[in-house]
Amino acid sequence: MPTKTLDRHLGFLLHDVARLLRKRFDQRARALGLTRAQWSVLAHLARQEGINQSALADVLDIEPITLVRLLDRLEAAGWVERRPDPNDRRARLLYLTEKAHPVLERLWALGAETREEAMAGLSTEARERLIDTLLAIKANLSESSPAEPVVEDAAPQRKSHG
Repeated sequence: MPTKTLDRHLGFLLHDVARLLRKRFDQRARALGLTRAQWSVLAHLARQEGINQSALADVLDIEPITLVRLLDRLEAAGWVERRPDPNDRRARLLYLTEKAHPVLERLWALGAETREEAMAGLSTEARERLIDTLLAIKANLSESSPAEPVVEDAAPQRKSHG
């Protein structure tokens, strides 16, 4: 596939735009002293306070041990607290502390600045249409998941008889 065609390929374009948005946001957020991983945890917790560690690792698409290390740092900094899950004594539920709220307010403001930069020159209607289109794509992909992954040109699987 020619490179010029890839520039208009949905997957590549979404990846590139998301990467550039994160990079620009990181540049703005650097002054807060948070890593991308840390602000991502805080932002997702703001969206789903009371989530357990395992579910948050799934949402963030990271390994649970990686999340535990991030949470250890955020808890030590006083931004996150772990509480026992009343329904599962092995699990911990995650909550933001009061200290985290001013940082989150600043993160939201930086996010708004970044989004405004990204959408400069687009009319209100174009912005709404873009968001509606992305929501439709998200819904399409959320509603259907193939029973088995499709891998073309894959080598045949060998069965182990050990």
